[in-house]
Amino acid sequence: MSAPVRVMRDGDGPDERIVLDTGVLRLTAAPGLGGRVLSLRLAGREFLYRNPRLLDADLQARPGVRLGPVEGPMSAWNNVGGDKTWPAPQGWNGPGEWAGPPDPVLDSGAYAARVDTAPEGAAVLTMTSGEDPRTGLWLRRRVSVAPGASGYRMELEAVNTSDTVRTWALWNVTQLDGEAPADRTGGVYVDVSGDGPHTVPLVAGDATPSVVEHAPGVLRVPAQDVVGKVGFPTAAGRISHVSGAGTLTQTFTPVDGRYPDEGSRAEVWLECPLERPLAHLGGLRPVDRVVECEVLGPLTDLAPGAGMSLAVGVELAAPHA
Repeated sequence: MSAPVRVMRDGDGPDERIVLDTGVLRLTAAPGLGGRVLSLRLAGREFLYRNPRLLDADLQARPGVRLGPVEGPMSAWNNVGGDKTWPAPQGWNGPGEWAGPPDPVLDSGAYAARVDTAPEGAAVLTMTSGEDPRTGLWLRRRVSVAPGASGYRMELEAVNTSDTVRTWALWNVTQLDGEAPADRTGGVYVDVSGDGPHTVPLVAGDATPSVVEHAPGVLRVPAQDVVGKVGFPTAAGRISHVSGAGTLTQTFTPVDGRYPDEGSRAEVWLECPLERPLAHLGGLRPVDRVVECEVLGPLTDLAPGAGMSLAVGVELAAPHA
């Protein structure tokens, strides 16, 4: 029988860190930095990307770095990395699009945090945002971890706190290290089903990521030096990232409905270091190789007080021998 999940909590505000340790998986969250999961370590190997210019090896802000709510163009974004939840669609053309990141409430604001434990030794971390006047939403992220587990379950929720109908989708964004493993198996694998097109180009920072067929019903986005995004309208509920640390797999249940970004149920964003900022992306200038595995829910018309939810399972596995 596995020991109960160990819970450790230290610091406050942007410096607060909450650790859930199953004895196999060590998960560290930063509720004061947009309710992020900042670190996922399995057998001592880190799976998530974090910005080494902003955070040190102990996940604390480096000397001279001040983290907290920020807004402005993309060039002002303090992308500390990790796993977070945003509203979709993203855009800057009106109130029906989320004009972030950066964003001072949902992306970089402080989330209230509570940890509950169960008699069988499980732990549940619940992080809840403040009310965002721009989107009319608050977000809740519930992370459930079982003793001895190598993964966890996320339950995401958004509620319309405004006095008018709002239309949004939940959008979970997981940032991972984009450095490819030496055996060339690295990349993102997406299960697809049904009739195509299975992919749609969404963002060309300097190019659109290439996608190849890995096996029947499985597409692969290889590791590549590209800044851009591709969407998967026929994603079947499984997206995996393979790196030198191992494999991180997310599972979800697609449902019928309208999805953002030309019907995308999942998306993959790639970035690599660039010498110059991308003016058409708000001055964004990537400095590291990063992969984003993104899971989306359907667009939902939310009456005042109404909510929506999305569940995502996450499983980590060590590299193949």
